[in-house]
Amino acid sequence: MSGSSEGIRLLTLRECFIDATATRVLDSVAMASCIVSFVDTEGIRHTVEVEAESLYEAAALAIRTFKQHQCEPGLITKLDVEIRSCITHTVTRKRIHEWLHGGAKSPREAVLKERLRELLEAPLEKAAVAENKN
Repeated sequence: MSGSSEGIRLLTLRECFIDATATRVLDSVAMASCIVSFVDTEGIRHTVEVEAESLYEAAALAIRTFKQHQCEPGLITKLDVEIRSCITHTVTRKRIHEWLHGGAKSPREAVLKERLRELLEAPLEKAAVAENKN
């Protein structure tokens, strides 16, 4: 397979990314879950998930895993490295109610709050129609 001299292509997800010139994952806390994949000479994509702090660590760990499974990429094979970013927030209905009925910080937020209040207070069939309008 042909490729650049580094053979590593960077994929980004949301705000979290790896800078190919840096040694650490940026905008994350220490380790990041990375999906590393490549397409072999027969057109088959091989993929592995690793935990790494840098682009090169993710690539090296993936190569080791591919080698363990007898599907080691060639020297000029492009490796795709993707950072997984999953964030979970938990909020209660009470907190949502307080936010919706609290002051707005901007006209845009006021419009959003009004729309969401109407959505939650309307009967279900009207809420579905209002939601489909936007």
